[in-house]
Amino acid sequence: MSDPAKTRRHAERVRELVASLVREIKDPRLGMLTVTDARITGDLRDATVYYTVLGDATEQAGTAAALESAKGMLRTRVGHALGLRHSPSLTFILDNVLDHAKEIDDLLAAARHRDAEVQRLAAGKQYAGDPDPYKAEDDDEDGEPDRVGAREDQG
Repeated sequence: MSDPAKTRRHAERVRELVASLVREIKDPRLGMLTVTDARITGDLRDATVYYTVLGDATEQAGTAAALESAKGMLRTRVGHALGLRHSPSLTFILDNVLDHAKEIDDLLAAARHRDAEVQRLAAGKQYAGDPDPYKAEDDDEDGEPDRVGAREDQG
């Protein structure tokens, strides 16, 4: 088990290496690929690489197949560059950041629409009850409200 700082450094290095080595893959199925993140286990044996692909589902599937076929070459080169006893096995996961961002944007737009609808319905309405429920019941002769907890002999 290595320390977390060393693991983070190796994960960052794996991300950089895979991002630079992807340019050397000559597979025509490989689309416009961006490596977004990499994570590596504490024993430095398994690395997960997250990536995004510009394009539709067929281009994403083609890129996934190209990465799977080039996994051996990438693992060898990453292992040599890291200088570890064991080359980490690579797992590639499609990072659907754009899909998640669109979903969040749609949810925010729906919330804004609901908020506007609530504001429209609330226009001209009044709160039920007294506007100041904490108003003192009995005022002094000077017009000042009584303080809660004030003693009578002080004055």
